[in-house]
Amino acid sequence: MNNDQPDIHPAAERATVQVRWADGRTFEGPVGAALETFAQAAFPMRDDEPPVVAALVDGKLRELHVPVTRDVQAIPITTAAEDGARIYRRGLSFLLVAAAAELFPAAEVKVDHATYSGGYFCQVSGREALSADELAQLAARMRTMAEANLPIAKEAMPLPKAVEMFRARGDMDKVKLLAQRRKDYLVVYRLGQLADYFHGYMLPATGYLRWFALHPEPPGFILQFPQRSAPTRLSPPEEHSRLVAAFREYGNWLDRLGVGDVGSLNEAIETGRTRELILVSEALHEQRIAQMATWIAEGRGDIRLVLIAGPSSSGKTTFSKRLAVQLLANGLHPFALAMDEYFLDREQSPRDERGEFDFESIRALNLERFNADVLDLIAGKEVALPHYEFKSGRGGPGETAQLAADTVIVVEGIHGLNPELAPHIPAERVFRIYASALTQLNLDRHNRVSTTDTRLIRRIVRDAASRGYSARDTLKRWESVRRGETLHIFPFQENADVMFNSALVYELSALRPLVEPLLRQVEPDALEYVEANRLLAMLQWFAPISPEAIPSNSILREFVGGSILEQFRVWGMLNGGR
Repeated sequence: MNNDQPDIHPAAERATVQVRWADGRTFEGPVGAALETFAQAAFPMRDDEPPVVAALVDGKLRELHVPVTRDVQAIPITTAAEDGARIYRRGLSFLLVAAAAELFPAAEVKVDHATYSGGYFCQVSGREALSADELAQLAARMRTMAEANLPIAKEAMPLPKAVEMFRARGDMDKVKLLAQRRKDYLVVYRLGQLADYFHGYMLPATGYLRWFALHPEPPGFILQFPQRSAPTRLSPPEEHSRLVAAFREYGNWLDRLGVGDVGSLNEAIETGRTRELILVSEALHEQRIAQMATWIAEGRGDIRLVLIAGPSSSGKTTFSKRLAVQLLANGLHPFALAMDEYFLDREQSPRDERGEFDFESIRALNLERFNADVLDLIAGKEVALPHYEFKSGRGGPGETAQLAADTVIVVEGIHGLNPELAPHIPAERVFRIYASALTQLNLDRHNRVSTTDTRLIRRIVRDAASRGYSARDTLKRWESVRRGETLHIFPFQENADVMFNSALVYELSALRPLVEPLLRQVEPDALEYVEANRLLAMLQWFAPISPEAIPSNSILREFVGGSILEQFRVWGMLNGGR
C-alpha cells in the first residue's frame, strides 16, 4: 500500500453549504438557506452602494429566492449591471401595482414605455387620471411598503389556476397571453394580497427598492428609477414631450389594428389576420413618412437640410431612402451627404479616457468644413466635397456637387440632433428627425417589451445575414454600442422636430423564426449565454409568422435582406446637372 495516499474515510452528511464569491471570500450556512442570506452576509446593503439583487451561480443567473443546496461559486449582480437593473425595475413595477391596488382599487395601472432619463411612463384606466395629490399618496404608500421590507413570495402555480385567477379579476391581457404558454405551470409572485405574473426574475423583498419617485406627465405619470451609471441616485426630471407623443401615436396605431398587447397579436395571427396586420402596419409607416415629406415640401425655399439620427438598428438607412422617394413624389430632389466623409485625419481625432481614438465623438468630425460646405451647397455654389479613406485614416478629394434650388440635403448620422453639428446653418433651413424602434406592444399591462431588445434582435439577424457575425459576437459588442448611444444620441432626442417610430406590430413574430436558431448557438459556458437565454424566453410569448410575408420595402428588410431599396441611390444634382 502506498503510504502517500490521502486519508479517505466515511463521513456524516454535511448540514452546511458554502458559497464562494468572486472576490475569494467564502461563506457557510445551512443547506437550503436562500441565496439572499449569503449575499447579505457578504455584501450588506448601504445607501451609497448599489445593492446585490441576483447572482451568477456556477455560470447561471439566479434570483435571490433560490435555496442553496450544495457548494457553489457565485458572482454578485448589482443594479449597476444590466440584469440587476432589470430586476430592480421589475420589482419597482410590482411595488407600484400593489400600492395602487390598495389605494385605488378601480385603477388599472399600465407600465407603458421607458424614458431616456430613467423611468417608465405609466397610465391608469378604469378611472380618471391620478391627480397630483393622489400621485403623492401613491408615492408615500410605496415608500412605506419599501421601508417595511415586505417579502415578495414566489410560487409555481398550475397554469389553469393562474388563468382562472387572472380571468376572475378581469386581467384579460394576461389570459390571452397565457394561451401561448406551453408549460403546465406559471411562476407568480405575491406581495401582500396581490399575486401577479412578471416576466423575468424578481427581488425577494421590497426593502431593496430605496430609489424611486413619481412625477406627473399628462396623461399619465413617470415612475422614475436610477440609471445604471448612477444606481443610487435619481437624475433631475427631464421633459419627454416628443418621446411621449411618439409613443402615444404608436398606441393609436395599435388601437386601429385592435392589437393592444402580445396576447391580442397572437389571437389576431391565429384567427387569420396576419396579412391585414402587416399591410396596415406598413401603410401606417408609409403614411407617416409621406407626412414628413409633405412638411418638408411645404417649407420649400426654407428647409434645405434634413438631419436624421437614431440608435443602432433603428432602420435609419431604409427610412432615409423611403423619405427620399416621398420627397421625389413631392417634386423635391434629395441629395445624400455622408457625415462619415467629414472625419478628421486619424492623428487629429480626439481620444477617450483610455487614450484610444474616439471616433464616435462629434469632435472627430471636421465641423467647420461641414458647415461651410452645407452653406455653399444651399447657396447653389459648386462644392468640392471630401472623401474619407477609412483604411488609411486620411481625408482627400471626393465628388464635386452643385445643387439646384429644389434640392434638399439629407444627412444621416449619430450626431444629427446634436446642436454642435450645424450651429452656422439657419434654424429655419433645418429639419431634424429622430428615428428609433419605439416599441409599445407589451406582453401585458405590467410587462414591457424593451425597445432595446427589439433593436438587439434586429441587429443579431442582420449581423448574421450580411456580416457573418454569430449571435454571440453581436451580444458581445452590444454593451459598447449602447454606451455610445447613451453619450451621443439619447441626450439629444428631444431636439428633433419630429420622431419616426420604426417599430412594427408584427416584427418580433416575423423575426422569431430567424433569430431563435442563432441564439441557440450560444454555448452555455459563454458569458453571453444568459442574455441569449433571456431573449429566447421573451420570444416564446410571440406566435411566429413567416419572414417571407415581410414586404420588400419594409424597414425590416434592412435586417432580414431582400429589400427593394438596397440598391436605391439618390445623389441630387451633381456637377450642376452636367
